[in-house]
Amino acid sequence: MKTRTRIVLLCVLCAVWGAPAQAATVTKKIAFSNNYAGNSWRQAMLKSYQLVAKKAVADRIVAAADVFTAADKSVPTQAAQIQNLILQGYDAIVINAASPNALNGAIRQACSAGIVVVSFDGTVTEPCAYRVVVDYPALGREEVEQMARLLPKGGNLLEVRGLAGTSIDAALHTGIIAGVKAHPNLKIVSSVTGEWDQTTAQKAVASVVSSLPPIAGVVDQGGDGYGAAQAFAAAGKPRPVIIMGNRQDELAWWQQQKLKDGYRT
Repeated sequence: MKTRTRIVLLCVLCAVWGAPAQAATVTKKIAFSNNYAGNSWRQAMLKSYQLVAKKAVADRIVAAADVFTAADKSVPTQAAQIQNLILQGYDAIVINAASPNALNGAIRQACSAGIVVVSFDGTVTEPCAYRVVVDYPALGREEVEQMARLLPKGGNLLEVRGLAGTSIDAALHTGIIAGVKAHPNLKIVSSVTGEWDQTTAQKAVASVVSSLPPIAGVVDQGGDGYGAAQAFAAAGKPRPVIIMGNRQDELAWWQQQKLKDGYRT
C-alpha cells in the first residue's frame, strides 16, 4: 500500500514539476479527492497516503498534501469537491474516482486551470488526466482460471461485485466474464454488490443465497470473501470455493477452514 502511495505522489511531482527537485516543489499544494472510505482497504489507503504525505510536507518536498473524502460516494458530490479544490488553488489533484467518465467535465476544468490530475485505483478516462493502473481484467480472469482448476467438473458461480460505477468494479467484472467464457462448464447464476466490504457482502449474499441453485464457487473483488462465507454458513448452505482477498478476516477464516478439513481456495 505504502509503495503504491509513493508511486502516486512521485507521479504527481514528475507530472507537475518534472524531476521532484525539492526547491521546485516546496511551495506546491496537492489535494487528494477520494470518493469512498467505507471499507478497511480504503481506510488503509487513506492512512498510507497520510503517512507518506505528512513526511513529504515535513521534509519540505511539498507545502501541503491534503485529503478530502466525499460524504456519500456520489459522482455529483465528488464533482463539486473537485470544483472546490480548483477554487482553493491546488497545484495538483490526486483522485480515486467514483466513475471512470462521469467526472470528466470537472477534471477538464481542473486541467484548463493548469492543475495536473493523477487518477489511481478508481481511474478516469479524461485524456488530460494521468492514470496509475493495475491490470484488474487480468486479475478477474485469473480468479476464474483458479476456480476452473479447483472445480474441474465446473458448477454454478455467485459473483460478488465491488462499488458500483467505479472503474475497478467494471474492470474486474470484465475479466471475470472473459474467464467464464473460456470455461463454459462454469456459469454465473447470480450477482450481488458487496462494495469490497465484508458486512455489506454478507447482507447482499444473504439476500439471495436461499433462492439460488447449488453454488460451487464465489468470484469476487476482495474484502468480501469472509462476508460471503458467513452468509452461506448462516443459511445452512454447503460451503463453496470462495476466492479470498488479503484482509485479516478473510485470511483467518481461510486458515481455519484449511486446518479443519483441508479447504482449498
